[in-house]
Amino acid sequence: MAGRRRPPRQLRRLLPLLVISVTLQITLVVVALSLLIGVPAGYALARRDFPGKRVVMFLLLLPVLLPPITYGIPLATVLYKVHLAGTMTGVIAANLVPALPFVILVMAPFVEQIDTNLESAARMCGARTRQVFARVLVPLLLPGILAAGILVLVRTVAMFELTFLVADADSQTLIVALYSAAFTPGIRAAQAIDAMAVIYMALSALLLLIALMFVNPTQIVAQVREAPGR
Repeated sequence: MAGRRRPPRQLRRLLPLLVISVTLQITLVVVALSLLIGVPAGYALARRDFPGKRVVMFLLLLPVLLPPITYGIPLATVLYKVHLAGTMTGVIAANLVPALPFVILVMAPFVEQIDTNLESAARMCGARTRQVFARVLVPLLLPGILAAGILVLVRTVAMFELTFLVADADSQTLIVALYSAAFTPGIRAAQAIDAMAVIYMALSALLLLIALMFVNPTQIVAQVREAPGR
């Protein structure tokens, strides 16, 4: 009996499990890097006053508020020149551009709610800066960290423009794979595409609702208004 015929290479790349695996890898790395950099940066932005703080806040808001396509094309051009386009590293780098400022803006209000006397008391007891951050601040910031992580996860999974501009068949996320399947005849049955889309929307909505339990979106805009205009 003849062996089973393997599906075409392009079709194998669009198999749901492979696409979901790539999506999870990209999303988790983006979330981890955004939190590792964004939480300390958000702390510094909330605790330190410096000339041009309002300008910094404005620059952080730009990739969050502007349509991704406005800066996605120049960003994709740079990634192609450095040979990162078409790789998972390139997709991760592209998604970090809006994700990192977003985490900083989300974390700053949470940091401001923490009494500075707690940090001072910990230092008076001999705690070093790392110990204060790890043992005092992180437990208090945990709701904000959780909310920021979930929101970045939702944004990364839903980010079509940036991922589409720099990804190839091996590094595309679920939403790009859905687009390719929908507009490429014969790749996948319409019913399967509809089912994947419904699952994607349901998971995104659930994660977003969980995140909104911890963070108020208006806090981000309030940060710009309250920043010192120096």
